[in-house]
This record gives sequence, C-alpha cells and structure tokens, in this order.
Amino acid sequence: MNIICDKTLLSAAIDGVSKAVTLRSTIPVLEGILLKAEGFQLTLTGYDLEMGIVTTIEANVKEPGEIVLNAKLLSSMISRMPAGQITIQSADNGKTTIQSGVAQFEIQSMAATDFPELPNTGAEETLTIPTGVLRDMIDRTLYAVSQDEKKPAHTGELFEIEPDKLTIVALDGYRLAIVERPVTAVKDIRIIVPSKTMTEVAHLLPNDDEELVHICANRRYVVFMAAGYTIMSRLIEGEFLNYHNVIPSGSRTRVTLDTKEFIETIERASLIITERLKNPLRISFTNGKVVVRCQTNLGRVVDEFRAECEGEEVEIGFNNRYLLDALRNARTEQVKMEISGPLSPVKVLPAEGNDFLYLVLPVRFKND
Repeated sequence: MNIICDKTLLSAAIDGVSKAVTLRSTIPVLEGILLKAEGFQLTLTGYDLEMGIVTTIEANVKEPGEIVLNAKLLSSMISRMPAGQITIQSADNGKTTIQSGVAQFEIQSMAATDFPELPNTGAEETLTIPTGVLRDMIDRTLYAVSQDEKKPAHTGELFEIEPDKLTIVALDGYRLAIVERPVTAVKDIRIIVPSKTMTEVAHLLPNDDEELVHICANRRYVVFMAAGYTIMSRLIEGEFLNYHNVIPSGSRTRVTLDTKEFIETIERASLIITERLKNPLRISFTNGKVVVRCQTNLGRVVDEFRAECEGEEVEIGFNNRYLLDALRNARTEQVKMEISGPLSPVKVLPAEGNDFLYLVLPVRFKND
C-alpha cells in the first residue's frame, strides 16, 4: 500500500474510528485500525466486536492495499506530524513508513486478513432524522442510563420507533428520562442500543438540522449513517422495563418554576454536600414559593425562590445530583413539576408541550 493524504482529514478520521477500537486486548489486531486504500480513497475501520465505525477520506492511491496499524500509536504519530500531506507506505515484510516533510516513522503493521470482518447486518432503513435532533435526544437522556451490569437491558437506551414518532428512554432505578420527536418511519420496532454506541453517535453527529442521519435496524443490529461515518452496533438483548407503569397518572401538587433559578438554588445548597456527606435536599413546595434546605456536618443552608404552586403543600427529599441532571437537561426556561406525594416519583415536564418527561425518585428522610 502506498498513499498520500491530507493530515487534517486523516487525523479526524483516526479520532472518529478509534472510538470503536479495543484499548487493551489479548488479540493485538483488535487494538488496531484497518486502513484500506483503493480507487481515490482511504477507508478506515475500527471494530471491537460489538461496535464498528467506518469512514472514508480522499487519498492519492499510488498502490492499493490494506494493513492494520495500532490505533493509539498511529493517532499519536499523525497528531505530531507537521501540517500538510502525509505518505503511508507499507512493504511486504510488514514494515510501514509514515512520512510528512522530513519527519518519518517506521512501524510494524499487522495483517489485514487477521482483522475481524464486520457482520452483514441485514438491517433495513427504518427512519431518517436530522442529525441535530437525534444528537439532542441522546444528550438529554444518556444521563439516566443504568451502570448496573446485573440489569443489562437498562445499560442501554430504548428506541421506540413508530410510524409518526421516535421515543428514546433511559432509566437506572432512581430516575427516568423520556424524549420524543415526530418522525416518519418505515416500520415499528423496539430496540435497546448500548450506551457506548449512543455516546459515540452523539459525538460524531454534527449539531445540524439540515443534515440527515439514516437509521437501519433489525432485532440484532442497528446502523447509523451520517456525516461520512457508518456506525454499526450489536443490540442489547433482554426486556426493557415497561416504563409506562412507573409514571404516576395523577398529581396532588403542581409547580411551575424558573429552571435556571431552581438550578442555581440547588447548586448553592450542594456546596455542603460531598461524596461522604450525601444528605438529601429538603425541598418544600408551598404558598407560592419553593424552599430548599440541607444540613450536613459541613453546615446548614436555607434558600428559596418564587414559583407557581397549585394543590397540596408538600416537602420532599431529593438527591441533589439526580434533580440537577433532570433540570439541566430540560433546556427550557420554565419547567413544570407534578407531585403525587412525598414518596412518589416526581415528574419534571416542559411548562409547555410534551417533548420530554423526566422522573426523579424522592429520598426518604432518616426520621420518616
């Protein structure tokens, strides 16, 4: 293989596909990137046997071929090369020369035949959605994905694809995040996508409402195609919780408040909460105001702000981080909170519309 390509394009492509490369493996080729040169382009592939990322850049291909190079080493070398054109040339003995200007490296490549072949997923196109919309949906739900490997289905995000809408759901037993957007889909399907895949999809998608991402899915695989990248992933098997059953159907207290003001109040109260001192916030919704209290060995805080409160007065305990996550991801000037009781899950909704619903589980006070 002998090619010449632009350093900026190559560096970006390496960074993109490296997200699917295994960091440490007893199989060295899984720590590498497959480089395949043919025609007028160079195709780069990273694959960890669960997720694969493929992209293509323009290249002057003097001699076609394919090799595998260690991803970490290749990334470090290319990033430190001078700007301009980079030459990559491999010999029959596996020695590969990487050169830009007078800077030159010689490293050992691995055989492309040892690189695992990406599966033929057989996934058919299911829906098309603007990249910025999908990225926003992922960003606003990933925080609620479970880290508990004992419940593998909840370590991913549920995609509910219906003819007229896409719903993404994440939950971890303490909070629930649901975001939905109108779409035109080819078929109905429910799939669970690993959180790692969703993280990389959000990372690679441009925040652009003009560019589209094509999503293909079946019962085993999902494929995202956008911005010059193809991201293939195995799906998580198992049964996702019927989340509809945990959403309270009514409310005894309804509060409409300023999101930024609530966030700032909680952040001030959180100054006396540490990893060791995890006392809950005591939040009272009463008489046109919200009162936030907390006490730990570091001290005591009381703060309040005005809000529209309807229904019964109530005091609830909250984990400060869980409540902050919901409020920060609301991304609206005002939110509405619907409360069924001091120990029932609290709904966080937009003040207008229904494009998201967050649930936060209250914390029981020790003296209750």
